[in-house]
Amino acid sequence: MQVTTEDGGRLNAFAKEPRMEVIEAGSNRGPGTQLMLISGAVLVVALMAVTVVIS
Repeated sequence: MQVTTEDGGRLNAFAKEPRMEVIEAGSNRGPGTQLMLISGAVLVVALMAVTVVIS
């Protein structure tokens, strides 16, 4: 951590940030990513159906 001293003697600590990673526009989504998207959509629909049944 980088620490600097401000006016009045207070210390200010800055967190060490992770390196940025550039993702290309044409990167392929694997089958795991598609499975997560589909299961997330099914979960949202199921939660909405439960909400409708309860109310």
